[in-house]
Amino acid sequence: MLSTVNRVVLALAGLALLVLGGSVLAVGLGASPPSWWIHDGKGDVLLSAADRTRWRDEGWFWPAVVAALAVCVLLALWWLSAQLRTRRLAEVLVETGDGEGALLRGRAMENVLAGEAQALDGVERAQARLTGRRSTPQARLDLVLEPHATPSDALRRLSAQALAHARDSAGLASLPAEVRLRGLKHRAERVS
Repeated sequence: MLSTVNRVVLALAGLALLVLGGSVLAVGLGASPPSWWIHDGKGDVLLSAADRTRWRDEGWFWPAVVAALAVCVLLALWWLSAQLRTRRLAEVLVETGDGEGALLRGRAMENVLAGEAQALDGVERAQARLTGRRSTPQARLDLVLEPHATPSDALRRLSAQALAHARDSAGLASLPAEVRLRGLKHRAERVS
């Protein structure tokens, strides 16, 4: 969802800046603007003194300005905090036993975990994502099961094989996992 919001916000901001900047440039170069346009000619300012002081004496003006600016600031802060939050774990700290430790790329561990999960009997496709901290990662797996697979068996094999192997190879005390199972649809079988 965040990437969709980013694309929409950036596209709207870019479009607005392109239209406004292009129109000001066109008027500055001598193009005649429409009668309703805010900018009339080369020496014109965007807001005249009359336009700036027009609503100053109205009782609703300043509360509306403050509310609109507060909403803009809150939306900008929400967007900034969403950008700074990392959803994926970039690296996992592997305990080497000598007190130093080594760093394992998170994507590499995700790829191996997804590959081992997909190789299990009854699993059609698998995706893995690591979250949490680098010393205590958590796994999120999405499994698409084959039509005749039993979810409990697939989950048991996943925790006994793929998750256990990932936990042991990274030297982790535990690797909590959230697993989402989805069944693959199949065509109806013909009965004769």
